[in-house]
Amino acid sequence: MLLERLWGRCNPGQCAFLLVLALLLDTVGLVLLLLGIFASLDYWDFLVYTGALILAFSLLFWITWYSFNIRVSLEKLDF
Repeated sequence: MLLERLWGRCNPGQCAFLLVLALLLDTVGLVLLLLGIFASLDYWDFLVYTGALILAFSLLFWITWYSFNIRVSLEKLDF
């Protein structure tokens, strides 16, 4: 309730599924990346590279989510 009063109503946009998927991939990628960096494992390089690839792949979902939420008025779409 406090955050709603401070920032207004939180609206994830039209494609909430893409937003959740992008956030999930960011979380998994960051966990794998940090685990590969800070844990003393024999396969640390696999975790670092996989985490970085998942983070890069999540950018596709962020761009798609942002693109689907752009609103353009009908006057600007005049050909």
